[in-house]
Amino acid sequence: MYSVILATALTGFAAVNAAPPLTGFIVPGTTGALGDAAVVEGNPVGVTYTATLPNITTSDIRGFIAGTSNANGTGVFFNINLSGLPDASLGPFLYHIHDQPVPTNGNCTATLAHQDPYVRGEKPPCDPTEPETCQTGDLAGKHGNITSNPFQTAYLDLYLSTAQGPASFFGNRSIVIHTSNTTRLTCANFTLTSGNGTSPNGTSSGGNDTVTGSNPVPSPFTGSAAATLISAGAVIAGLAAFML
Repeated sequence: MYSVILATALTGFAAVNAAPPLTGFIVPGTTGALGDAAVVEGNPVGVTYTATLPNITTSDIRGFIAGTSNANGTGVFFNINLSGLPDASLGPFLYHIHDQPVPTNGNCTATLAHQDPYVRGEKPPCDPTEPETCQTGDLAGKHGNITSNPFQTAYLDLYLSTAQGPASFFGNRSIVIHTSNTTRLTCANFTLTSGNGTSPNGTSSGGNDTVTGSNPVPSPFTGSAAATLISAGAVIAGLAAFML
C-alpha cells in the first residue's frame, strides 16, 4: 500500500515539474538565474539620461522618460511625461528599458528584449512588491503601467545606474512603449542630457551586478524565468516519514 502511495506521489511530482509555468500570474519567489538585482550605490551626482520619443507619422505618442542620479547616489530618480496614447482599449500600456539602442532606421524590434542582466525573463510577471526580483528594465512591472492620457509619474528606482560600466547602466539603451499585448508602438534612445556621463562611480550591493562594458551583449530572450521548486529529496523524505 505504502509503495503505491509513494509511486503515485513521485509521479505527481514529476508531472508538476514537467508542466509549463502559469505565465499570466505573478509567482512569488521568482527571481533571475543570477539572483536578485543589486541596489546601485555611488551613481555620479547630477547625471541625467533622457529618452525623447520621436515625431513620427506611425505614432502620435510624444513625451520623454528621464532618469537622474539620486542626490545620495543610490538609485535613479525617473520622471515620465507622455501624451498622445492610442485608444484606451489597447491598454493598459507598458514601457520598458530595452537592451539595445534604436537603430537609425527607427526599428523598435531591433532593441531586442528588456534590460535583464540577472537573466530573469519576462514571465511570470514582475511582482512590484519585490522589485529586486524583477528585470531591471521592467519599469512598468516595478512601478506601474501607463493608465491615463496624458500620463505623468515620478519614482525612485534602486536597481539602475547612471554610471557606465555595470550591467545596470541604462544610458546606452532605449525605451519602448507597448500595448497590453506587447505590440511595440514607439521607441527612443537614452542620451546624456546633464552631467558627466563618463564617471565610473556606480557600485552595487547585495547582488551580482558584475558585468562590465558600455554595451553588454544581451542574453537570448526565452520568455521564461527561474522559479523555486520543491526538491524531489524533500518529497521523498516526507513520504518516508509518513510511512514510518
